[in-house]
Amino acid sequence: MKLAGRTVLVFGAGSAGPGWGNGKAAAVLYAREGANVVAVDLNAAAAEATRAVIAAESGTAIALAGDITRAADIAAVVARTLAEYGRIDVLHNNVGITDMGGLDDITEQRWQRVMDINLTGVFRSCKAVVPVMLRQGGGAIVNISSIAAAVINRYPYFSYYASKAGLNHFTRALAVQYAKQGIRANVVMPGLMDTPLVREQITGQHDDHATMMRARDAMTPMGRQGTAWDVARASVFLASDDAAYITGVCLPVDGGLSCLSG
Repeated sequence: MKLAGRTVLVFGAGSAGPGWGNGKAAAVLYAREGANVVAVDLNAAAAEATRAVIAAESGTAIALAGDITRAADIAAVVARTLAEYGRIDVLHNNVGITDMGGLDDITEQRWQRVMDINLTGVFRSCKAVVPVMLRQGGGAIVNISSIAAAVINRYPYFSYYASKAGLNHFTRALAVQYAKQGIRANVVMPGLMDTPLVREQITGQHDDHATMMRARDAMTPMGRQGTAWDVARASVFLASDDAAYITGVCLPVDGGLSCLSG
């Protein structure tokens, strides 16, 4: 019960399809560690599904709908969280999309959409939550990035690379800026993961699903993809007092993949 009595606000707490997405697994694991969880997702039904899992395990959670691209939605989520639990100890940002295409395909509108969701969305949530943490005397921020922030792979998603690299550096800046005020900020960088969102967004880059799974498994030194639970466990560690002297870290959770290009 590493997080007993604490409140964790998870943006992107639903799953893009059947199974376990990174945000859903993290929300459930936070609850298993004793936290009050606020599960937020653009898809209200997905957020509710996560809440239902937590409730079935006798955990404490509420589900809210919210759009990370709308500051008003974020403000409403923060206000409801404070009304329900009185504080926000952990902010977990899990919202992100990919957009495949070469420079000749990508429009400025498509580029801006990825930036708005993957990077500016985290800026918005941090802008809303950091003042709460400052009043409390501290807190922890866990941002979910990608190994693509540091390594170029075979996929043509320029905006994704750039947005996740920006997210890493933004998080490091947060860590330095607020270290003395008791706010820690860290990044989890998943590598090749087998999640519903990945299966939805990457499939078009392979002949079929089975081919995609074999190719992605073969790319990692461990010979297999990770799961949402690998990301969740790293997130809980960084959010907990076990990581009390860790801030500004971009932690690869990638089965050693980054070592191949490091």
